[in-house]
Amino acid sequence: MDVDVVARVLSTLPEDDDHPYRTGPWRPQTTEWRADDLDVIGEIPADLDGVYLRNTENPVHPAIERYHPFDGDGMVHVIGFRDGRAFYRNRFIRTDGFLAEAEAGGPLWAGLAERPSLSLRDGWGARGRLKDASSTDVVVHAGVALTSFYQCGDLYRLDPLTLETLGKAEWHGDFPYACGVSAHTKVDPRTGELLFFNYGTDEPYMHYGVVSADNRLTHYVDVPLPGPRLPHDMAFTENYAILNDCPMFWDPDLLRRGKYAARFHPDIPLRIGVVPRTGAKVQWFEAASTYVLHWVNAYEEGDEIVLDGFFQEDPEPKDLGDGSYYQRMFRFLALDRMKTKLHRWRLNLTTGQCREERLTDSITEFGVLNSAYGGVGYRYAYAATGVEGWFLFDGVTKHDLLTGKEETYRLPANVYGSEPAMAPRAGSAAEDDGYLITLTTDMNDDRSECLIFDAARVGDGPLARIRLPERVSSGTHATWAPGESIPGWRTAESPERAVGLA
Repeated sequence: MDVDVVARVLSTLPEDDDHPYRTGPWRPQTTEWRADDLDVIGEIPADLDGVYLRNTENPVHPAIERYHPFDGDGMVHVIGFRDGRAFYRNRFIRTDGFLAEAEAGGPLWAGLAERPSLSLRDGWGARGRLKDASSTDVVVHAGVALTSFYQCGDLYRLDPLTLETLGKAEWHGDFPYACGVSAHTKVDPRTGELLFFNYGTDEPYMHYGVVSADNRLTHYVDVPLPGPRLPHDMAFTENYAILNDCPMFWDPDLLRRGKYAARFHPDIPLRIGVVPRTGAKVQWFEAASTYVLHWVNAYEEGDEIVLDGFFQEDPEPKDLGDGSYYQRMFRFLALDRMKTKLHRWRLNLTTGQCREERLTDSITEFGVLNSAYGGVGYRYAYAATGVEGWFLFDGVTKHDLLTGKEETYRLPANVYGSEPAMAPRAGSAAEDDGYLITLTTDMNDDRSECLIFDAARVGDGPLARIRLPERVSSGTHATWAPGESIPGWRTAESPERAVGLA
């Protein structure tokens, strides 16, 4: 392994920190690395070609009062694969908030578990006065990586190979600066369009938009809701975008007093909105009350839209007095407490009726698919399994949505994974002809590895394990970008020269 330290960032976190989401598997990094010719146990498939990108919450400063796991500064990791070799880079996203706090030498904004009035400066986000850490999601659109934040903000542009922050998305001056953009933007692999939504506390409470393959905002419309909501994800088909109005939202009485506490309202149905991709009129469908954090995919089938996602049987788990203070405080992040199960909704555009069915009794979440099948009929979903009582992943499951068969690989004890990404094999034809990739946080040996699985046989275990120069913090979302989608990838002599840092 050829390794260099590129930079170190000064942290003001306490040396005796005891917060479980800033220590252990969530211990943040302060070093930015360049690592080439990574050490491999096994063999990297020669037809694995492209980059795996993962965003993480990586706090540099303590909270003003109470830290939430989603408050950390965004740090993106990339592992690039070409010709049987791999390289690694990690970089902090140089957001406005990150730079301002670096200059101030400490926290300036209240986090998700704190009162907005504690913020020392005005800020961003659906509720306002948050730091836009851009730490939630990452996609690649028009050859550039875009990072985004859980409760809306700017989209930060990163070079997908060097991870250099290139500034913010502007869309020729048409970016919706007032509302920002939520995490979980979607890239249509057939049109190259970027689909997005945002939300906030002012009417109409939600908007939906489309950005062309050449970075122009071509469509932006109001999506009126009954009041402020907390949508987190969206889906799309060839002709429609699918939005949602879930009955988990800020308590209206508290909101009027400037307090932001989310409550689940089991007496209110889940509403699923279907809007033509370039239209404005939303057709709403009612379904069983739940909160859906993540959808997997949607597609059209006759008069129906088939929509798959994770149904929460208990969106607001009760405090049973079990576990530590932090386990009880963040119990709504544990998959086993929310009981997240893969679910299907069928939305009939002619009758306006919704039919739904449970696809499995297994508890999984953070589902992904072969992105070439985004918005069209598909068969396979890959999802993470969770550690009991904690927001940690301990394995991956392949769901066969045609037969109902499941195949799971569990990581060793005290080894934790991340959201996987499916990388189609170069020249592949079958939907599961490719590789599943994830990063691990190994608490036994204080290290991280990138695991590569055969996507058709996940249960067989990894084909290769690639050593990283430092243990990576746990985090949220990841994506795969094929090499052909990245400018300059194939013309470079080697993957290291492609990133310009050899």
